Amino acid sequence: MNIEIIKIPKIDDYRGNIAFIEKEVVPFAIKRVYYLFDIPSNARRGGHSHKEQFELLIPLSGSFDVIVDDGKEKQIIALNKPDKGLLIKSNVWRELENFSSGSVCLVISSGEYLEEDYIRNYQEYLSYINHNSKP
Repeated sequence: MNIEIIKIPKIDDYRGNIAFIEKEVVPFAIKRVYYLFDIPSNARRGGHSHKEQFELLIPLSGSFDVIVDDGKEKQIIALNKPDKGLLIKSNVWRELENFSSGSVCLVISSGEYLEEDYIRNYQEYLSYINHNSKP
């Protein structure tokens, strides 16, 4: 599957830890950063795929599950540590659910918002990847 867990460098300190993201951590040029917060525990976010963009999801606070699907297999990845992020490359369907109280999801993206890069319907996604997959 076109995903990868990225370890965010951190410095442990008895006064509190610090994590940092520099260009060597993120495997693409950063074009957009946004975050999800105040999400009800029963809500679902995501529900789309990107044709070109990559995204790195980092749980800054709390926890949530990311369901990733490449059209052949599904995986559920629990994100609950702010020093571990999930890199989702292009053509992977994603849904976020099971948000804990106070959770914050930081998203670092390789592209600016471009509606044409989104596939928001799962059946259209399956058709797209089956038509565009390399033999």
